[in-house]
Amino acid sequence: MPSKIVKGDKVLVLTGKDKGKTGEVIQIFTKSHRALVSGINMSIRHTKQSEKNAGGRIPKEAQIHISNLALMDPKNNIATKVGFKLVDGKKVRFAKKSGELING
Repeated sequence: MPSKIVKGDKVLVLTGKDKGKTGEVIQIFTKSHRALVSGINMSIRHTKQSEKNAGGRIPKEAQIHISNLALMDPKNNIATKVGFKLVDGKKVRFAKKSGELING
């Protein structure tokens, strides 16, 4: 089944500590239905100093469940649902609010 949210999409966070923030999807984890979104759900990784890195507290993105994300409409820049339709024999995604095709 095709995914409604894919890598590179601009999404809005619906719930949690980052509710209302937007970001771009970095990576999708299909088996666990989770995603990494740039600047969202930040956690601190404590690393030991080594020859390669200085160590210390390094902020990084943690995974967030896809059900807590909504795709941003490319035309209106508001949250929208995603639909699928056939265009020239290809299955493509479209924004339900504006009807515009979504790249990807």
